[in-house]
Amino acid sequence: MTQILATTLGPVRLLGDNPTPIWGMANAERNRRMAESAAKNGSHLAAGHELVFNLLYAFDPLLLRLVLETPGTLFAWGRTPIVGQVPQGSDPLAAPHVIDLSDGRRLYNRQLRKLEQPMVRELTPATRREIERRSYFGAYKGVTDLLTKYLWPELALILTRIAAQLKMTPNMVSVIGVTLCLVATFLFAEGMYWTGFLCGFIFMVLDTVDGKLARCTITSSKWGNVIDHGVDLVHPPFWWYFWGTGLAYWGLSLSTRAFALVMAAVIAGYVLQRLIEGMFLKDFKMDIHVWRPFDSQFRLVTARRNPNMVILFVSLLFGRPDIGLIALAWWTVLSLVVHAVRLAQAYAVKRSGRPIVSWMDEAEAAA
Repeated sequence: MTQILATTLGPVRLLGDNPTPIWGMANAERNRRMAESAAKNGSHLAAGHELVFNLLYAFDPLLLRLVLETPGTLFAWGRTPIVGQVPQGSDPLAAPHVIDLSDGRRLYNRQLRKLEQPMVRELTPATRREIERRSYFGAYKGVTDLLTKYLWPELALILTRIAAQLKMTPNMVSVIGVTLCLVATFLFAEGMYWTGFLCGFIFMVLDTVDGKLARCTITSSKWGNVIDHGVDLVHPPFWWYFWGTGLAYWGLSLSTRAFALVMAAVIAGYVLQRLIEGMFLKDFKMDIHVWRPFDSQFRLVTARRNPNMVILFVSLLFGRPDIGLIALAWWTVLSLVVHAVRLAQAYAVKRSGRPIVSWMDEAEAAA
């Protein structure tokens, strides 16, 4: 059975039929959303070409992005076409560039900063939950902090599934998270650190859920990205500042001079690190954390919100939130120094005439 869909991206040919849902929707709807999302992001089909989706299979959205970059490309599993951009009405397997993924090859996903074999799996009632699980973890960034990578993926998976079944949008999840973020800020200012931590923890998990829900259900939006990334970028310095003012309720207030120095280190260090990351991205067209393996490993613990919250949590266990804030300031300064040195080293490599290439690109090329 073959269906032809008219989308804003162009004609889409659907091979086969499949009643098995994935993330609360039919596979045909999931593929349609991927095509529409690609069109919104500026992708288009080459003249005389069409997209081909095999409804019997679920696959990583990375494959769609790659076939849109190169007309005439088809990803297959053995002799079974999966997804491709092929001449209209042609046999998909006769496409100029047929790439068989059954050989276990790994591809570099620049958007999610990871190198892995993309998911391709036959979608049946027996495989649906496993596919949802794999697509969920496939939506994770490969280079991120240790909490996001190791602590709460399973919890966030459960919440993502619940949100999908309830037909919640990522923006709904984001609004709940932002509310908890504001409540946590107020609680920190009042010295109610444990209650603030609980609100902050739920917010941090939901900060993962909204992004994964958007990627798994193909429902990301411009404003959703603005809310998600905007809040992520702005709120950490406010948490650290009001953590400092809340010390008064514990009888552990820092002196005026010490508080000013700590805040200068925390806020200036945070802003400068972000600027360094922006400069690296602008000048070398890649995230600083995917340059060399060291940079990817350092991203696990660099002075961003989540690793900093680990420092504060440990300090609370010992009843010394003041020492936690001072330790956070020192770690921010040390992280800033590491980032500054890596930026300087990258410029030195560029001046020497050598290319700046991600270690993941090198690994993909060597595979």
